[in-house]
Amino acid sequence: MPTIANNPDRKSWLEVPANSDFPIQNIPFGVFLTTDDLITIGTRIGDYAIDLGAMQQLNYFEGIELTDDMFMQDTLNDFISDGKKTWRLVRNRIAEVFDVENPLLQNNQEHKARILYHVDDVEMQLPVMIGDYTDFYSSKEHATNVGKMFRDPDNALLPNWLHIPVGYHGRSSSIVPSGISIHRPMGQTLPAGEKTPVFGPSRLVDFELEMAFITTDANVMGENIPVHEAEEYIFGMVLMNDWSARDIQKWEYVPLGPFLAKNFATSISPWIVTMDALEPFRTKSPKQDPKPLPYLQHKGKNAFDINLEVSLKPENGEPTVISNSNFKYMYWSMAQQLAHHTSNGCRVNSGDMMGSGTISGPTPDSFGSMLELTWGGSKPIVLSDGTERKFINDGDCVIMKGYCKNDKIRIGFGEVVNKLLPTYAGK
Repeated sequence: MPTIANNPDRKSWLEVPANSDFPIQNIPFGVFLTTDDLITIGTRIGDYAIDLGAMQQLNYFEGIELTDDMFMQDTLNDFISDGKKTWRLVRNRIAEVFDVENPLLQNNQEHKARILYHVDDVEMQLPVMIGDYTDFYSSKEHATNVGKMFRDPDNALLPNWLHIPVGYHGRSSSIVPSGISIHRPMGQTLPAGEKTPVFGPSRLVDFELEMAFITTDANVMGENIPVHEAEEYIFGMVLMNDWSARDIQKWEYVPLGPFLAKNFATSISPWIVTMDALEPFRTKSPKQDPKPLPYLQHKGKNAFDINLEVSLKPENGEPTVISNSNFKYMYWSMAQQLAHHTSNGCRVNSGDMMGSGTISGPTPDSFGSMLELTWGGSKPIVLSDGTERKFINDGDCVIMKGYCKNDKIRIGFGEVVNKLLPTYAGK
């Protein structure tokens, strides 16, 4: 089935600002609260949030086999479970309805009043009920930087890193959408030169620039997903900030890895950009040496050219761009991550989220965390207001953006923005 929604020459009758992340070729999926306090599944074109529940009620999806309440739910899980054929049919239909040459909805004022909202008038929600969340560690540059800082600089990568997509299981209960403030976590740390830990607020709160992919139902327990089939089970991607408390992490991570330093907050952008929309931006992955074992070997272009930007905004100041990176730097691809994840028969369900791991590039200005940008705090960042940062201060906002662009279209993810608040004082 062709992906007609990707036609780069298509124009919408909805106004799309220049350099918008959301032209008619994007058609992401999300969940929002309307001005009538109703939760609906929707999409976005330009600065318009589009109520797909209302569109379904008004028969704009006639001929597509959908359950009666498919888009009148508070998560995308059931829609995602329907699989790629349904995703593509729906996305193609939306592209047709909002095409500048189609008068069907364009000339129906009553229907437009029920379907269209300005994005500033809706409240975005988590797009899926995330049952399980796995975070990988798949940037060679990031893993090398961390290894140099905390282990032997001459042997920065652990022996297994070049052979498997290393990952750990996260905490789905602490995943929030853009706009939700994050409290500085409490935890155990070991002060420099001391032998006894103390309990208190983390002093080294950090961001991690990541992306994440959302899966559909992929397998039954005991079944593995071949690497060449893995992308069939990936619905789409979001931006992700995997907040980290570096001082808590340093004390707790041996021998079982991240725990409280990572599970206090993870934030994502609210619109899921489909793999179909990202198809024009495929590119080659970095060369893998040594060659992976056969179950992880795949051919073709398995990376995506997604420009990424991180800004830090003080409470009463302007944002300063502190990192420019790209998703194409990832050593292990999404297909390899999912194939490895299921290689032991682990079940993957609709709405599961897989984080890429921190995305760092080859140059200091492309590093994906404060830990790397300031090299453990030894090289503070100077913001536009003249203040310095080693890590994130209370009141600071972290702003992440991502987009793809070629000579015809630009497709983006919007942004994920979250403010760091002082430690929670409720109890």
